[in-house]
Amino acid sequence: MKNKTNDTSVVVPTGLRKGLANYGDTGFSLFLRKAFIKGAGYTDEALDRTIIGIANTGSGFNPCHGNAPQLIEAVKRGVMLAGGLAIDFPTISIGESFSTPTSMYLRNLMSMDTEEMIRAQPMDAVVLIGGCDKTVPAQLMGAASANIPTIQLITGSMLTGGHRGERVGACTDCRRFWGQYRGEQIDEQEITEVNSRLVASVGTCSVMGTASTMACIGEALGIVMPGGASPPAVTADRIRIAELTGKQAVEMARSGLTPDKILTAKAFENALRVLLAIGGSTNGIVHLTAIAGRMGFEIDLEAFDMMSRETPVLVDLKPSGQHYMEDLHRAGGLQTVLNELRPLLHLDAMTVTGKTLGEELDAVPVFTQDVVRSIANPIYPAGGIAFLRGNLAPEGAIIKQSAADAGLMEHTGRAVVFENSEDMALRIDDPDLDVNAEDVLVLKNIGPLGAPGMPEAGYLPIPKKLARAGVKDMVRISDGRMSGTAAGTIVLHVTPEAALGGPLALVQNGDQIRLSVKDRAIELLVSVEELEERRANLVLPTPKDAERGYRKLFYEQITQADKGCDFQFLRPPTMHTRVPGKDRK
Repeated sequence: MKNKTNDTSVVVPTGLRKGLANYGDTGFSLFLRKAFIKGAGYTDEALDRTIIGIANTGSGFNPCHGNAPQLIEAVKRGVMLAGGLAIDFPTISIGESFSTPTSMYLRNLMSMDTEEMIRAQPMDAVVLIGGCDKTVPAQLMGAASANIPTIQLITGSMLTGGHRGERVGACTDCRRFWGQYRGEQIDEQEITEVNSRLVASVGTCSVMGTASTMACIGEALGIVMPGGASPPAVTADRIRIAELTGKQAVEMARSGLTPDKILTAKAFENALRVLLAIGGSTNGIVHLTAIAGRMGFEIDLEAFDMMSRETPVLVDLKPSGQHYMEDLHRAGGLQTVLNELRPLLHLDAMTVTGKTLGEELDAVPVFTQDVVRSIANPIYPAGGIAFLRGNLAPEGAIIKQSAADAGLMEHTGRAVVFENSEDMALRIDDPDLDVNAEDVLVLKNIGPLGAPGMPEAGYLPIPKKLARAGVKDMVRISDGRMSGTAAGTIVLHVTPEAALGGPLALVQNGDQIRLSVKDRAIELLVSVEELEERRANLVLPTPKDAERGYRKLFYEQITQADKGCDFQFLRPPTMHTRVPGKDRK
């Protein structure tokens, strides 16, 4: 590819001439790079090609990305067909079940890795291959900051399996069967048997967990190819999407279609709308907040809640419904959802194809299916997520109302408090634990700082003695997160967190707590005087292993959930727009 000339005086290097190391002699820098290109088996012609980088996140520790080699080859084929040259490069890969203390702890590190590798290496555009739930937001955060032409490729969901004649999939069914095992409704033999049936192939969780949510959000943002969110990992459809992604990356490089032209305020509003309509993971709001923050957009959670009141859940997928991602794909994927939401979307938002969302949807056929409901006949009458506020969460908390017990969403109960995850693990199954089904389980110190990394421990298990008695759900409150595959009446992301001295730190056993989803309230029914006395005696936990390295950086820079749990120094100094915009057309 020849150098681009923006005007008569400025020549902008492209392809492999970009980003030469400065040895004080530009000619020598190019000469040296060409020598190593020759060593890699390339010819001089490579210098004249549009270079497409492919972020390779394949890892033996990440079965969600087990199809990465096939996707890379398909992307390369698409790039070749469009006349470009594809070069893959490795980045950090994060697999939820293989990461400690939590994959969320590593999300920002992956975003930094992605950003710096994009900046450091000569590429005209980049294809980001992500799937397991923290990888997609990490990549989009990094790409938003780097701002070269970017297109996201999703690895795709796993296939469903079967257990004793029942269709099963990870990981809503993982939690369901484990709950049955804890309640002694199934035995050791069956829990061992179903363990081999829940994950039937490589790929991400087969339900509307965080990975599927972020796939749909990516397409709603316009940064994923139309139709690219839903094809399962091991299907020909997924491979074809990969090829089309490679081809489109070349076109984006040539046209200069950068993330700032796609990730606009209107795009984020569309994504928030989709998050609500699909019954998406509560983690989706944290990740969207982080991505938007990199672009200078501040998510207005109260405005988001107003959007929730007018946006019903349309997608009948677990954990809010009954189906799996395979079924959504057969039903037309996210495009079917977007078509149903058309009156509520910004159809003029730009996509990676160079066309608007409306133009792309105009070409999508509408057909009868039973996975995506109409707005007139929703799964749930309001959005999947509700924003709460009160003296227990001055800066807010959230609840996945579409997956909660309707009988518990207006509830006042006695607090049963666990100081941290270790305390919960030690006592939750103690037969002498003073707890009943009407109580409110409270877990402290699992927020961004407290854990660290805000693990998915907010899905507190039902105490074993209650599970044995048939209790399926209780009100549970924490400053942590829960998996998007989980369901229950669970208040999450309580802000500020306990480790910062937020009101959650002051809760004691026996306190009365009121939850009202109708009033969007979460209240600690304790007098101001009593809380002030408790605060005077409060001792905050000491950060663990915070003397050096990434953990030291994490503790120094991590923000709260309402800021996306991004590092402060990675965000712009000021936010220029609030999203959703109350008056935006």
